[in-house]
Amino acid sequence: MKISTYNVNGVNGRLPVLLRWLKEAKPDVVCLQELKAPNEKFPQKEIAAAGYNAIWNGQKSWNGVAILTKDLEIIEVARTLPGEEDDVQSRYLEALVEDIIVGCLYLPNGNPAPGPKFDYKMRWFKRLTEHASSLLDLETPVVLAGDYNVMPTELDVYKPEKYKNDALFMPEVRTAYSNLLSQGWTDALRELFPGEEVYTFWDYFRNAYGRNAGLRLDHFLLSPQLRDQLVTAGVDKEVRGWEKTSDHAPVWIELANKGNFSFK
Repeated sequence: MKISTYNVNGVNGRLPVLLRWLKEAKPDVVCLQELKAPNEKFPQKEIAAAGYNAIWNGQKSWNGVAILTKDLEIIEVARTLPGEEDDVQSRYLEALVEDIIVGCLYLPNGNPAPGPKFDYKMRWFKRLTEHASSLLDLETPVVLAGDYNVMPTELDVYKPEKYKNDALFMPEVRTAYSNLLSQGWTDALRELFPGEEVYTFWDYFRNAYGRNAGLRLDHFLLSPQLRDQLVTAGVDKEVRGWEKTSDHAPVWIELANKGNFSFK
């Protein structure tokens, strides 16, 4: 099973890029972030024509997440994180796909920090951590994929000194990510490429992509049942170089089996 995560940065404005990538990469499951579209504007027909089922949780102008599958049933489980009833931002979607729970997430950016946006980010991170702990209590394998808006280590940012006061790299955020991992999750890309420079995001400014001045913001966390099922992973970096593309590139993993997991 090939599972991808992609911050598309506007699903309608980047639709030709998304459809081209789906055709070329052929992922079985896709987690999308930053749809920037209300539910009624999600391009369901075009995505269906490309061969994908979809569920989505949209929001006008901002945020928004979706899960796509190719020839696989999606059973929606949740579309919010528990813990903050008045939170109306569309940042989480959870589904059951082929006996795997797939959580698609778009963690808040948090800038400027300190400030209300950073406080919201840390509360959201706490809610995610609590929910992730409850998912680990299940017998069902889990993948938590998406744009976490955190560079976990200095290896994940081209110039660590430049980001020391950025909400994506502040000590509190990196500690929160580390605490999440300590529950028993596996960071898939770091599991396979422990000492390598791997980026998933390149800013639009200052020729960041051309200079490979990147950040690793998009992560796959795997529950213990899936660690030994992880075969390979990668970043479709070339997509970042396409015309009118997102500032993120698609990231993907491959698991050993396409379905019928039995981990009991």
